[in-house]
Amino acid sequence: MFSNEIARLKTLGFQGLLFQALNLLTVVSSGLMMWKGLCLVTNSESPIVVVLSGSMEPAFYRGDILFLTNPAEVTYEIGDITVYKIPGQNIPIVHRVIESHISNTTQLLLTKGDNNPGDDITLYNGIEWIERKHIIGKVRGFLPYIGYVTIAMNDFPQLKYALLGCVGLVMLIQQET
Repeated sequence: MFSNEIARLKTLGFQGLLFQALNLLTVVSSGLMMWKGLCLVTNSESPIVVVLSGSMEPAFYRGDILFLTNPAEVTYEIGDITVYKIPGQNIPIVHRVIESHISNTTQLLLTKGDNNPGDDITLYNGIEWIERKHIIGKVRGFLPYIGYVTIAMNDFPQLKYALLGCVGLVMLIQQET
């Protein structure tokens, strides 16, 4: 099946393989630079996130992709949908602001999932309020269900490795015209 491609790779020699590897490295580094640029423009450590649970239904469903911004000078209002991360937890949480207080110069927030019976104090791990430093961003837009690809790759790591292998193989066997 791949005998022609393997034969072609053998004929490329060291320089040809090095050239293909550099092409792959260029694509990967370009993607990384675009991501970091997007982080800088939006002032968010993660300007694109995937909804992982049903706690925000009917506003957002599992698998929706959310686009975030986190302007430093803007305060969060009651009703804003925020994405925050609690220290010691790796998974960001997407919930709505239900209370907001300003203490000295710090804004304190209490959040709740639209589909949850109570507020998020139990999720805060001993913290009484969410502070600005915990917030990744405010939701500005979304694409429904497209994030299921990410969820599938996290639930089935073999799928992730197969997809990465296929992309790498295509990059190696593609011909320059």
